Amino acid sequence: MKIALIGSSGQLGTDFRKVIPTDYLTDLNYPDFDITNRHAIQKLITHKNFEIVINTAAYNLVDRAEDYPNEALAVNCEGVKNLAYACKEQDIKLAHFSTDYVFGGDKNRHTPYTEKDKPAPVNKYGQSKLAGENVVQNFFKKYFLIRTSGLFGEAGSRGKGGNFVESIIRNAKKQENIKVKKQEIKVVDDQYLTPTYTLDLAKQVWKLLQTKYYGLYHITSEGECSWYEFAREVFRCLDSDIRIIPIKTSEYSLPAARPGYSVLENAELKRLGLNIMRSWQETIPDYLKEKGYI
Repeated sequence: MKIALIGSSGQLGTDFRKVIPTDYLTDLNYPDFDITNRHAIQKLITHKNFEIVINTAAYNLVDRAEDYPNEALAVNCEGVKNLAYACKEQDIKLAHFSTDYVFGGDKNRHTPYTEKDKPAPVNKYGQSKLAGENVVQNFFKKYFLIRTSGLFGEAGSRGKGGNFVESIIRNAKKQENIKVKKQEIKVVDDQYLTPTYTLDLAKQVWKLLQTKYYGLYHITSEGECSWYEFAREVFRCLDSDIRIIPIKTSEYSLPAARPGYSVLENAELKRLGLNIMRSWQETIPDYLKEKGYI
């Protein structure tokens, strides 16, 4: 099997390389491979005879996208269109990743979204990812379109300087280094999601890619929590006595709105009997061990 892995050095791409046999893979990374360059994509995909293209490349700077929406659209929509066009032309399967941030418009939502729910993004980033989804779904049939949420993995996100777990641990260590007497961090408690370990996600997607069950999928860890509850569980696993203070999103002055509730249900995976995702709580110790914290 010949597989193009776009973004192979990123957070999710790194874990795909642990799961998929290396002799199947061709690693493609920015800036050498740029999905916004249609000519380069067509040339490569035409000559390599790939069976699957896995696209983990994305513009995920949520707040910057509010001021520079065209940057987000260039990658999350136009770049995806380039890939979809080339894959359709060569009859190649495409796996593309989207986000829980395509939801959020329903302010009263308190139950997980399934693949049948209508998206309603509340920020420019979510709109750009939804535009990319529409391209994939309208262009051809041999696709795996995967929405996921709250990713954390060994490599971290280069664009975001790591991930949420790394951010709160870094914050705590900073206070230790300057010998703050009452160590504490503030975390929002009114945004609900499902933190998802990218190694688990990669294993689940690889299982799915070996089928012909094309279509839209929600793939996250099981369960839900607020960012505050997530942080609390991380520090519990670290046996840390740092104080976690819950605050409201309104206390932060951020350019982009965030969904208050964007929990996804793996409904299609379960319908097909393919769901192997663990609870988000189970994955935290594995991540902390992988990173050498415990």
